[in-house]
Amino acid sequence: MSRIVVALGGNALCPAGSAGNIPQQFARTRETVVPLADLIEHGHQLLITHGNGPQVGNILRRVEIASKEVYPIDLGLCVADSQAGMGYMICQCLTNEFRKRGRDVQGCTIVTTVLVDRDDPAFADPTKPIGPFLSAEEAERHRREEGWHLIEVPGRGMRRVVPSPRPLQIKELDLIRQLYDSGRQVVAVGGGGIPVIDKPGGGYEGVEAVIDKDLSAALLALGVEADLLAVLTDQPCVYADFGKPSQQALTRLTVSEARRLLEAGQFPPGSMGPKIQAAIDFLEGSPKPNARAVITSTGAVVEAIEQGAGTWIERDGS
Repeated sequence: MSRIVVALGGNALCPAGSAGNIPQQFARTRETVVPLADLIEHGHQLLITHGNGPQVGNILRRVEIASKEVYPIDLGLCVADSQAGMGYMICQCLTNEFRKRGRDVQGCTIVTTVLVDRDDPAFADPTKPIGPFLSAEEAERHRREEGWHLIEVPGRGMRRVVPSPRPLQIKELDLIRQLYDSGRQVVAVGGGGIPVIDKPGGGYEGVEAVIDKDLSAALLALGVEADLLAVLTDQPCVYADFGKPSQQALTRLTVSEARRLLEAGQFPPGSMGPKIQAAIDFLEGSPKPNARAVITSTGAVVEAIEQGAGTWIERDGS
């Protein structure tokens, strides 16, 4: 039996190119949990985390539309709402999948906060796009009235960007680990976690930021002493020169090779880059001699973990 942290991309629960409404998200989630249930039946112990980009975008859009009628909510509450809602979907679909198989398996979701450094350089350089595309007039109003940072996406309009600080500590880790160690199916640290900072007088407070979910997944895997970090995307493996005639599938990488390709710009910061960095962070931080990381698609995850498909990243000399 392996202890596996599985990091689902936001599109694993919301089909790309669709409206992303609730029936579509449930339908997609029902598909996603099938290979996860297979892994659990095969004796692996899973801890599930997930992205929430499409879902937070929809929440922010509702806030925008309703701004003249109801009070707004901050970004921390958007992440909390999506954690609870998406965790509910995952747990319900996983429970139902096991009932079809004649087993009673209950999942639970932990709304999770993650500590970041108030002096993280990311706060001075917001780069993470969130929410809907805006006209120039709408963007200027938000900039003037609410102090938003915005960027222009050619051909699509203006978009809000927020800081993406590095995760330092999962505040509910002890609770998550107790549940995980007891054999429960746990969903936690959704969307990278709700970012909080230390208050000068003690305690914590939320900040307007978004934490990369893959970096938080690596921190979670370290915290529960996982054997394997499995980062799931919409591709069966990682490619060099992705999308070019010279595209080449990468099936095995050492940490040094992965870092070299990352520094060479092979893995963009908005897509594959954080996944590669998460694998490096996990392998460099784990005390387990056989710790490994794999990047693959949801549909190929069983084949990857049990037959070696996907892209495996291992320590140098492994």
